[in-house]
Amino acid sequence: MDTQSVQSGGFTYMGRKFSDLGINDDSSSAFSDCNSDRSGEFPTASSQSRRLFLACASDNSDELISQLVSDLDSDNIDEQKQAAMEIRLLAKNKPDNRIRIARAGAIKPLVSIVSSNDPQLQEYGVTAILNLSLCDENKEEIAYSGAIKPLVRALRVGTSTARENAACALLRLSQIEENKTVIGRSGAIAPLVSLLESGNIRGKKDACTALYSLCSVKENKVKAVQAGVMKPVVEMMADLGSNMVDKSAFVLSLLVSLPEARVALVEEGGIPVLVEIVEVGTHRQKEIAVAILLQLCEDCLAYRTMVAREGAIPPLVALTQTGTSRAKQKAEALIELLRQPRSGNAAAKDI
Repeated sequence: MDTQSVQSGGFTYMGRKFSDLGINDDSSSAFSDCNSDRSGEFPTASSQSRRLFLACASDNSDELISQLVSDLDSDNIDEQKQAAMEIRLLAKNKPDNRIRIARAGAIKPLVSIVSSNDPQLQEYGVTAILNLSLCDENKEEIAYSGAIKPLVRALRVGTSTARENAACALLRLSQIEENKTVIGRSGAIAPLVSLLESGNIRGKKDACTALYSLCSVKENKVKAVQAGVMKPVVEMMADLGSNMVDKSAFVLSLLVSLPEARVALVEEGGIPVLVEIVEVGTHRQKEIAVAILLQLCEDCLAYRTMVAREGAIPPLVALTQTGTSRAKQKAEALIELLRQPRSGNAAAKDI
């Protein structure tokens, strides 16, 4: 699908529609749901033969799964690691195994392993939980088994792989609506913002997608702004050569409804970044940017002045001629606001 194509219905992602922001429904390509873990294979001498054995056994592996689940409770940490590693591999690419592993009772001992102080064991447990969470039938049981707080801890103090996979697992659990508030109250927002700011490219993508899901809840939006999310979001939007512009802009589009988010956006230099996107971004990026600028300016004369001084009117005029239908509407409305006399709208206010 052409990511620049014009659609009429509005963008829907994770059950939320963005037609009022002027975002196209082809924008689902901005986010990709977390698939099975993308971490490197485990560095054991027999890993290749072991993976082949597991693959061969996967069609008739109930006995093997039962033994692995038993080994998760072993007093020997090496046996626990081996069992968690093999469960992770069994669950990685075969959906049927995810159900069979969960039914064999693996989730509770894996949650205990996620709480381990051993970094490698914790990483294996997080990764196995992530792979099991890819089955929708397992998500509720994973959350009910108390996985959220250990996953948040792994997100905060785990290895880089554990942090990335914990972010993905929390994203999966957040797809159950009532889990979003629980995840936020368990302390996930601040470490997700930290991963967004300091993680590698995969970590940034995973954190951004998780924040996008969680910030449909107002209290999580507030937590994200308080945790300093605006700084990395603006920095990623400013890097027009990256593939993070759309993702970060979508996150911003959720946050900008908060007054404190608008203040933080301006303080972090977001206005010139958004104006530049309106001028040189893709069609989709222009739509998001102009919608955010319009929301920023609707009730604040000072912000209108700042946007106008950044030279926004010429690219906005161009957008009314060449943009998508939604972008044109938003651009026309924003131009009308920017051209009003400073005292011409009694409803608008200064900062």
